[in-house]
Amino acid sequence: MQWLLMLPAAVLLSGCGLDITNDATTTEAQSPSVTEPTVHIAGAAVKGVIQQGLVVANRLIADNQGNYAPQRQAAKPVRTAEDGSYEWQLRGKAEGWALVELSADSSTRMICDVVPQCDQAGSAPVAFGQPMALDSDFRLRGAGDLSMETVNLTPLTHLAVALAERSGNGLSPGALAGAYTTVEEWFGLPAGALRLTPPDLSRLDAMTSVSADAIQVAIANAAFLALVNSDTRWSSISDVLNNLTAQVSAAGQISVVGDATNIALADVVSAAALQASELQATTDSSIISQKLAVVESRNVQRFKTIADVNTDSTTGTVGAIETTQPPVTETAPAETIPADAALLSWTAPLTRENGDSLAMGEIAGFEVVYGASADTLDQSIAIGDASVDQLLVDGLTQGTWYFAIRTLDTAGNRSRLSEVVYKQI
Repeated sequence: MQWLLMLPAAVLLSGCGLDITNDATTTEAQSPSVTEPTVHIAGAAVKGVIQQGLVVANRLIADNQGNYAPQRQAAKPVRTAEDGSYEWQLRGKAEGWALVELSADSSTRMICDVVPQCDQAGSAPVAFGQPMALDSDFRLRGAGDLSMETVNLTPLTHLAVALAERSGNGLSPGALAGAYTTVEEWFGLPAGALRLTPPDLSRLDAMTSVSADAIQVAIANAAFLALVNSDTRWSSISDVLNNLTAQVSAAGQISVVGDATNIALADVVSAAALQASELQATTDSSIISQKLAVVESRNVQRFKTIADVNTDSTTGTVGAIETTQPPVTETAPAETIPADAALLSWTAPLTRENGDSLAMGEIAGFEVVYGASADTLDQSIAIGDASVDQLLVDGLTQGTWYFAIRTLDTAGNRSRLSEVVYKQI
């Protein structure tokens, strides 16, 4: 059987604006005279949204040996606003890189970004979308090129800084740029995704123009706290972040399979896939729901890729896994299909409904839905690889099973379902 799908004609152009407000005052060290050039740094701290966090920025300066380190200056931290945003001024021209660091105190709060709630040892659970306290050990770091003037602070940027620190030249621009790229590859994120400002996952219905890429970054960060809910070894987000940071600092990698001590990369990615699925039930926006389906599909595919990687039997670790090449799969010949399975095949669409061409690079993947009734296709399988054109659905009970498929594009659009086909088991 072959299905030719066409996506809706409308293509969403998305972005993520940042309304930056901050009433905090700075010291004289941050308030240069009118004759001295300054560079303005802005960004947001999100794991979920961090309110009243303490932020300090410093230039990264090389010594005579070419080793880069932050140029520490006495300055009063600024606090993040209610939307997690901050702004800072540094003396000098907009050149080089800066390290931005966030810490927490008794006034700092974080919006719970885990569905249905955020657990922390010794405290009552906090409902999704509600503020929760952070312990005094909580830290986030990020770095950026001052010519871009935007530096976001998330668990993923924190890991990237820890990875860059292992460089022979310390926090050099080259080491930081490479580390950001590597962390994006670890988590299956598009290139440049760590520069996107993650949205508040508890307010997605009000952000229909936000991109699927930005949502994917936010959900990857949410997965860190989701692990606290699912594993009694971790009592706070700081525990999870510190464990992963220690792995990166020690080996430049994250464990693939994990052990009694360490969190696995697969654990974080699978938690992200689950959160993307759970979030679909919290949104009223069909546009946001489509984008969450894309993110879920991407994380499911990433998890499968990690599981298929041939890891070193002694270390069980992974560094920069190749993400552009899909895992190799073998399709069973028709005569070897199990009695309780259906082999589906389809052809990727070449055009949209309005006749515009649709490139393979615009396809994020597919979603196969099926069920025991043509009117109740209540089970689904996400495929986050546009090159896949077959799927074996097994474990089917006796009776007639009905199947359909839809296409998902990289902008978050989702096609109408194909015609329904069926197989008698």
